[in-house]
Amino acid sequence: MNDAELQQWVEQISQSSFGRPFLHQARFNRRLRSTGGRYFTKSHDIEISVLQLETFGKVEVEKIIKHELCHYHLHILKRGYMHRDQDFKLLLKQVGGSRFCQASPRASTKQPYRYRLECVACKTEYYRKRKVDVRKFACGKCRGKLKVYPLDLDTHS
Repeated sequence: MNDAELQQWVEQISQSSFGRPFLHQARFNRRLRSTGGRYFTKSHDIEISVLQLETFGKVEVEKIIKHELCHYHLHILKRGYMHRDQDFKLLLKQVGGSRFCQASPRASTKQPYRYRLECVACKTEYYRKRKVDVRKFACGKCRGKLKVYPLDLDTHS
């Protein structure tokens, strides 16, 4: 799906669910990771996460679009458009939009540990994603020296 198809989809949802036209721009944004979409109060544009579409499908993205359209229409009508406002909560419930988007897609792209640290004295193991300067850190249990072992990315996560 491209931005033009998203634009048509948003306009169709706006007309069918809200009975009002969507007169601004809707576009995908691949950089949105911790949110499903966002509404801009100055330009009245809407951005939707491509990752939400790829991960959870059209049904969930339609709920996100309805959520963003609630912000849009209430803001245009000069009514309470923020999450905490009663107008927003009521309209969101009426149209069947989602209050929160599904779990973040970045949870499924979690990077594995890259380093194993081992205490020389008590043999306690620690796993880290980033390299650690063992001259600055010591074992949390016995204050012993740590030794670093790089991990093979295919075998550990």
